[in-house]
Amino acid sequence: MKVGILQVGQVAPEILATLAEGLPKVFPDTTATVISDVLPISQGAFDRKRSQYNSSLLLNEVRVYAAKRQQDFHRVLGVVDADMFAFGLNYVFGEAYALGAAALVSLWRLKPEFCRDQPNKSLYLLRAQKEAVHELGHTLGVKHCPRSLCVMHFSNSIFDTDKKQNLLCDDCYMQAAIAISNLG
Repeated sequence: MKVGILQVGQVAPEILATLAEGLPKVFPDTTATVISDVLPISQGAFDRKRSQYNSSLLLNEVRVYAAKRQQDFHRVLGVVDADMFAFGLNYVFGEAYALGAAALVSLWRLKPEFCRDQPNKSLYLLRAQKEAVHELGHTLGVKHCPRSLCVMHFSNSIFDTDKKQNLLCDDCYMQAAIAISNLG
């Protein structure tokens, strides 16, 4: 599977490089490349009342971009450093099209400083990696997993994200591996 990592707005290059290095370690037969293009954050996705971005609208922008690059990448992972929400939820760490070519991860609430903790770069990078794996898993058709340590377990809070490993359980790994092998 060829994954393109797309910067949406301003994102620290170190985050993008870490994701490009880490994703192939989790998914079989996968390469990940940081795309040189930068997708601007759509101001139409900003909800003034909430002071957050609608993740579905931003994800759609990534989907449109992915469709243009389908010859180059099987999946495009958008990475944005902005607070996002989805319908019915106060916030989300990411969103993806199930069995689709696009996923999106928000870094905003993954920073330890967001919860008034001390900055911790390694924790921040690990959280970003977990959320990227989780959302890409959804693009491969892997659903939320009941195992709390599996990276595909739903994160209701940052504490859930911290509890999980950066790995797919055996069942989720098999689902992902089959989906990747079917990409051709």
